[in-house]
Amino acid sequence: MKYGGTGSYLSERCYMGSSNSKGGLNKIFGRYTGAAILIGLIVVSYGIFKILRPETFGQPNQVLGYFQQCLIDSVGAVGLYFIIVMGLFDFSIGANCILCAIVGTVCMKNLGMGYVGFLIAPILCGALVGLVNGIAYIKLHIPSMIVTTGLALIYESVGYYVSGGVQAFLTKDQTFFGHAPGNLIIACAAFLLSYTILVYTKVGTYAYAIGSNEAVAKNMGINVNKYKVLTFVITGFFDGLMGILAISYGSSMVSVTGMASMSRNFAPTMGCFFGLAFRQFGLPIPAIIVGEFLIQIIYNGFVTLGAPTAIQNVVTGVALLLVVALTMKPVKGEIVK
Repeated sequence: MKYGGTGSYLSERCYMGSSNSKGGLNKIFGRYTGAAILIGLIVVSYGIFKILRPETFGQPNQVLGYFQQCLIDSVGAVGLYFIIVMGLFDFSIGANCILCAIVGTVCMKNLGMGYVGFLIAPILCGALVGLVNGIAYIKLHIPSMIVTTGLALIYESVGYYVSGGVQAFLTKDQTFFGHAPGNLIIACAAFLLSYTILVYTKVGTYAYAIGSNEAVAKNMGINVNKYKVLTFVITGFFDGLMGILAISYGSSMVSVTGMASMSRNFAPTMGCFFGLAFRQFGLPIPAIIVGEFLIQIIYNGFVTLGAPTAIQNVVTGVALLLVVALTMKPVKGEIVK
């Protein structure tokens, strides 16, 4: 490439360097802005309930409980994010979580496999369920929410059969992963793994590409069906970890039928919406964690106020949707999926 002399070359290089510097500064500023918003949301929501119920809300031991509960949903949400970012849904995560918890308990207690079986079996079970979800979605050519809703009924029945219709439970000395440091080890490993896959692998890059424009992704040579199935497997993998944390924290798990497992879908899905909203700041994973913590603060805040469950759900849903709506910047003319 020819340049009009040394002066023009240096000028162009300086201009390029200046542009890169501005881009880097904007990126850093955006991250700090996103982090400030997330912290502000926590402070404001905590402050409101603390003012209303200073004696019964937000004590140090209670905040620790909120955090431990949010870790369970956060682990499931960072896996579900790979599905959501592609414009798909997985309504079987609650059923998968319950099934994985039951399978892990059976392997640990009935089969005498100890913690090895308790850790490996749920992860394999979750990944297998994710594989079934992905293949069914690709082969049946019907919307993901319909496929996974139907399959959730099957997974509930399988969980009921595996548990023998009785409650699966752990003794106190078997709940290492229900409190610190056990739950922190699994949660931090899950967050680090999801961040690594999302940022440093083709799976994360292609998930964003497919979610942005599937037709363009195909024209680029991306095997769309392959990566859709793979993201379902990843989601199932994290559902297995979620199941381990859930039964360890509560020390028991009841197999349910009739779509009762759907109640476990709400928190991880809302956490993913936070991740999507704060993706513009480059903070999807931290936003998911903070979003889940915010859900716990709001939920427990309404409990201390004595609000009916129906009112809690309505206000929580509206509040979180407002947060997402206010933080997202829709592009004019963009098709919202």
